[in-house]
Amino acid sequence: MLTVRDRCEVCGLDLSGADAGDGAAVGVILVLGAVIVGLAFWVEFAFEPPLWFHAVLWPAVTIPVAILMMRPSKAALVSFQYHNRRKAMGL
Repeated sequence: MLTVRDRCEVCGLDLSGADAGDGAAVGVILVLGAVIVGLAFWVEFAFEPPLWFHAVLWPAVTIPVAILMMRPSKAALVSFQYHNRRKAMGL
């Protein structure tokens, strides 16, 4: 799901050297974790639901959103890496 192709299908750019590592996962965890914790506090203080509600709701929200955020995050990191390498090479 997160493997980078060797070449861009549109322009033929060589992406074999692109390596974003685990950066996408770390970014998604930090950003999504902060948002989910904030929402959990808001729901708790605004509506005071039972504990089982939190145990059901937040994993059901967090897991799909994390999966959906992972590919664009990985693509953004590969793009930033390509952009910075071009700058470093003077292109």
